[in-house]
Amino acid sequence: MSITIKDVAKKTGVSIATVSRIVNNQSGYSEKTRKKVVQAIAELGYSPNALARGLVGQATRTIGVLLPNVSSLFAGKLLEGIESAAQQQGYSVVVCNTGSEGERTDDYLAVLKQKRVEGVLYASGVFSKEMAEKLAGIGMPAVTVATKSHEETVPFVKVDDRTAAFDGTSYLIEKGHRKIAFIGGELSDPVAGLPRFEGYREALAAHGLKVDDHLLRFGDFRFEAGKEQMQSLLESETAFTAVFATSDEMAVGALHAAREGGVRVPEDLSVLGYDNTLAAEMALPPLTTVEQPLRSMGEAAFASLTGERKSVTAGHKIVERQTVVQIEEDIK
Repeated sequence: MSITIKDVAKKTGVSIATVSRIVNNQSGYSEKTRKKVVQAIAELGYSPNALARGLVGQATRTIGVLLPNVSSLFAGKLLEGIESAAQQQGYSVVVCNTGSEGERTDDYLAVLKQKRVEGVLYASGVFSKEMAEKLAGIGMPAVTVATKSHEETVPFVKVDDRTAAFDGTSYLIEKGHRKIAFIGGELSDPVAGLPRFEGYREALAAHGLKVDDHLLRFGDFRFEAGKEQMQSLLESETAFTAVFATSDEMAVGALHAAREGGVRVPEDLSVLGYDNTLAAEMALPPLTTVEQPLRSMGEAAFASLTGERKSVTAGHKIVERQTVVQIEEDIK
């Protein structure tokens, strides 16, 4: 049964009119009442129906998309899916570049509220409890895509990064590799950094292998970080036959560092990426990678936001190209 504004009013002990004023960010209530209503909205999972909102004013058939870096190939794939699905349903999309640390998020939320968007897709980045409360407070339903909220009332569309990284690492092990370096996001990143490292670590353990701290490197998911961390690995005294870079941009950076260091891929070293963006197809040699179906994830996120709001765990797979080879013997 869907949650209504009456349920929120009943839970908080205030009038429906007061709840409505808070949802629409109007005046006429205390800060204590506002906090109580916002908390109830989050706990109940109440989201104002877009159609009902359209009856009050003119429906905008517009959604907002919050992204930390709209110029990345990762973001481009997501937006392809979102915009394709939106266009088919007669919706417009407002894309907001919130910055790598989300520093412009509040400014864009004010813009989206002014434009009366009917919902928000929050793509990548950490979706905090505070963000859930902000969106609930202004009556703006949200779905996260390529990230996940700890608030169960906010649906998500996301690959299981831990399992995908486990499968990627296992793929390298099945190819005969035993000394596998890891280049990933910071472990303080709960969205993709930590889960992908945990998948790598668990795959090694499942195959009776130990994590070698000398083969671990962390940074952001960009090309420059991948190149820098690969250079660091090549300069170390620890030998390895494969590297798992947990973004395609990182992996392409690793390919550049290997080439500059005189290391042949895949003859001397196998490289596995993550995402399956255009970067993987354009790399030399073309990059073998763990695919997130980013375009279909964007489509699913739009469908969840504008239809039955439900969470979706997207599938993943290994896309084989030319950067991973079978080896007969591991180095000693």
